[in-house]
Amino acid sequence: MAAMPHTLAAPTSHALEIKHSRFLAQAAPIAGAADALAFIAGVSVADATHNCWAYRHGNEYRSSDDGEPAGTAGRPILAAIDGQGCDRVVVVVTRWYGGIKLGAGGLVRAYGGSTAECLRLAPRQPLIAMRRLCLTCPFDELGTVHTQLAAYTASKHDEQFDEHGARLTIELPADRVDSLKTQLRDATRDRVRWSEEPGVSEEE
Repeated sequence: MAAMPHTLAAPTSHALEIKHSRFLAQAAPIAGAADALAFIAGVSVADATHNCWAYRHGNEYRSSDDGEPAGTAGRPILAAIDGQGCDRVVVVVTRWYGGIKLGAGGLVRAYGGSTAECLRLAPRQPLIAMRRLCLTCPFDELGTVHTQLAAYTASKHDEQFDEHGARLTIELPADRVDSLKTQLRDATRDRVRWSEEPGVSEEE
């Protein structure tokens, strides 16, 4: 997968016909597995021959051949998602059989190709690597801290107080962390202390 993957800006679809079989690829951005499964249930066509699908959300992924020969539908759909540099995406490819068998290679090309074209034409938005951090500061520096957090588009997830001051849990784009630390060090005369929250997330 690409180092900086994209998700979709909106649901999209792409249709094609191969040897009288009709294929409809439908894709959407997802926030997790529950979103993916809900989308699959919502767009699958009950009287179609097959509703094959795959989704990726970070390291979590699943796929289904829905009755097509093993490995000819779900995996090619997932491979196309990865090949297009997409993450947090679900794709359902619905097939209406046209009476002519495509063979394993033909099915792989049809499912993978319709997915790739659907995603290639779709409006996208980048996924930005985020970091979550904790900082502590004296009460009299809290105004300065909040001003700088706003300037760096950092979101505040938690704020607690004790006799020594405030403890904030924040999240911001990873490429802005060092600059924010430098800015707060200078603005508060190095009175802010940092600790790392485990894990790196990705947000739209």
